[in-house]
Amino acid sequence: MRTLLLATAAFAIAGAAQAQTADWTGAYVGVVAGYADRNESSGETIGFDTNLDGTYGDTVRTAAGADAFSPGFCGGQFNTNAAPGGCRKDDGTDVEIGVRAGYDYQIGSFVVGGVVEYSRLELQDGVTAFSTTPAAYNFTRKLTDLFAVRARGGYAFGDNLVYATGGYAQGNMKHSFTTTNTVNAFPRSGGGDAKGHQLGLGYERKLTDNVTLGVEWLRTSLDDDDFGVRASNSGTTAATNPFLLVNTAGTDFRRTDDDFEVDSFRVTASYRF
Repeated sequence: MRTLLLATAAFAIAGAAQAQTADWTGAYVGVVAGYADRNESSGETIGFDTNLDGTYGDTVRTAAGADAFSPGFCGGQFNTNAAPGGCRKDDGTDVEIGVRAGYDYQIGSFVVGGVVEYSRLELQDGVTAFSTTPAAYNFTRKLTDLFAVRARGGYAFGDNLVYATGGYAQGNMKHSFTTTNTVNAFPRSGGGDAKGHQLGLGYERKLTDNVTLGVEWLRTSLDDDDFGVRASNSGTTAATNPFLLVNTAGTDFRRTDDDFEVDSFRVTASYRF
């Protein structure tokens, strides 16, 4: 028993010494790779502004007073110009790869720092409206890359580090609009980068003094509210056209959901200087 206690004490002292020698202070560069999954919004539709007052939620009506979009909406890209044809499901998952650089500073067992990161991925999100004409109207956005600047803070024990991270994120968003309507003109406006934030958790372990491996979960939330379309007069559009009845300049369209959320599950590898 005495030998066992001495051996246990010696192991504990050695472990404590190892924990004290680990140092997380310094700059690092690294790579990330993993799986990205878009959080699909349920029940998204297309909003209309018929009087062009900047407020969406109006009902587009035919000359007879009926709801021109009574056939409804669906998520994704339309298969045909009529609602019974439905929509094709969006590609909402993809591989994400990226590079990063950062700096950590250790204070006792606590580690604080910052990281700059760029990653490539491709996630698509579409919504379609069907009119009684029949005609289909589709908005599609595609996230192609992400830039982020985050703070992080955590607890170090020996060669291990657990941490939380959060900060600013900006995504390159490609927007498109397609329709089977050949009567109206459809000028586009806005689009481009979507801005927001990231929050996440991670774990990192030192394999050597300079090389670390880890795992990380991140949630990216972007605000994408700039892209819109106006259904206007093509030059030959009849005055009885539903989009021109309230305001002869036309009717504005936009998506009803501004949020674009992504969950990323990734492996990290870094070289520490």
